[in-house]
Amino acid sequence: MSSILFEVKNSVGIITLNRPDKLNSFNREMALLFQEKLEECKSKKIRAVYIIGSGKAFSAGQDLAEVVDPEGPGMKKILAEHYNPIVTSIRRLEKPVVAAVNGVAAGAGCNIALCCDVVVASASASFIQAFSKIGLIPDSGGTFMLPRLIGWQKASALMLLGDKISSTDAEKMGMIYKIFPDENFYNDSFEIAERLANMPTKGLALTKQLLNMSSNNSFEEQLQDEDIYQQKASNTKDFNEGVQAFLEKRKTNFIGE
Repeated sequence: MSSILFEVKNSVGIITLNRPDKLNSFNREMALLFQEKLEECKSKKIRAVYIIGSGKAFSAGQDLAEVVDPEGPGMKKILAEHYNPIVTSIRRLEKPVVAAVNGVAAGAGCNIALCCDVVVASASASFIQAFSKIGLIPDSGGTFMLPRLIGWQKASALMLLGDKISSTDAEKMGMIYKIFPDENFYNDSFEIAERLANMPTKGLALTKQLLNMSSNNSFEEQLQDEDIYQQKASNTKDFNEGVQAFLEKRKTNFIGE
């Protein structure tokens, strides 16, 4: 069976990490397939993306057996060809990406989740920056994203100590958006992706781009970019539909254009 499963449901591209016997840890095949599916999600028929793991884990990160394999790709290639393209694709994808963390998210698996636009977790899920336990540094954008999510001091401690964080603690510190009960996790979390897919996704894409830019912009530069992007948003068909629906007191019918 493929290490990545993919389907489209209600305009949502569903990507399932599918190496449950290895806690969905990444090897080269899985990483490259993941990139292929993210590329497919650029299709106009897909208006939101939903990422989840099969079995009891979201992803335990890198399959270490591949790292130490003398015939394996090696660490440099793993970063350059596996993880960096994955997290870059997620941030550049012009539609919302939901990470549904259904179990443990460790190492690169954790940081891939945290680079998504909306991160939700099951009550039993956990997060761990496992790198320090084997003498590595946090990769997959972790040193960029985590301090911005929870602050420098918390991020530093979690990365250096490698503590496992419950989904409850992750929510309290602002690492994730929301927790759902285990028994109905898929339905509750997928509902968020469906909701996003029915929204004015062109405007959501512009919002995502502005959030990306805010990390490097000054306040004045961000105001200028907001002005530029608001002009773009106000010229979309969805903006016109939203205004007309409001004035006519009817339900909106957004098309993502």
